Amino acid sequence: MSMQSIERQFTRIGARAKVHPPIVRRWGTPPEVSIDIGNDAEGEFFDLSIQPKLVAETQVIDVQPSMRHLLLMSRQNDGKHKFLCGHDERHWFVAAVPERVSVSSVKTAFDALKPTAVRALENRLSVKPRKRNRRRNAAFIRQGEWFFVPVENPSFVDERLVLRNEPIARGGGKPHMCEEVVRQGGQLVYVSNQYPNGVTEMQRRQMISRRPELRHLHWVAQRRNPSVFVRGRVRHPDHKTIILNGWHQVMMNTENESLAMRHVAFID
Repeated sequence: MSMQSIERQFTRIGARAKVHPPIVRRWGTPPEVSIDIGNDAEGEFFDLSIQPKLVAETQVIDVQPSMRHLLLMSRQNDGKHKFLCGHDERHWFVAAVPERVSVSSVKTAFDALKPTAVRALENRLSVKPRKRNRRRNAAFIRQGEWFFVPVENPSFVDERLVLRNEPIARGGGKPHMCEEVVRQGGQLVYVSNQYPNGVTEMQRRQMISRRPELRHLHWVAQRRNPSVFVRGRVRHPDHKTIILNGWHQVMMNTENESLAMRHVAFID
């Protein structure tokens, strides 16, 4: 596709797109493909930075004007990467689709971005196909990239661990503020400014034995990959506030499983 053809496809969903070569900066090599949501005097637009040699290898493979979504594909040396571009409540967004799933349409991209447990629950509850891509059905309530799944046995949630007005966030994105949160299970790790991703107790002991000065760091015990449960209001500036009656388990969409995510600059 040409740059102009790609931009025309975005107009079909009511969006503007600007396709251009990567901007070369002194401090690093720009990625060959990068997709972001930009802002100018006219509002939001899809900002597609594509190396000229890859423009012909980039195409829109499905457009759903009524849903205001389209599916974009980029062929690169390491395979085909696909991106779901669309409008969610108040803003435009782009999400990288996991490569492990065969995706050829907006509908199948929606399915691929759902956690496995969510898809299984939809099947178990016999959720009708026309309701599966809504933000709310019998299996879940969704806000942005987060799926909130009702907990069948509320006694499983240890309410002694409740935190109030607690954020949940992916990477550097704007946090979703939750009225009540419980984090339980997971792996115990110790976090400090020098080790923000955390180290296990054994790793910390080994490090301190080699470098005793590390003992004086401000270590904080946290849980890595815990189960997270939320109840009450969930607020986010880009989304309508949702109210969760009873405990819901929090599950993130599968975008982080995709290689294509490295091409997405947009973070909700």
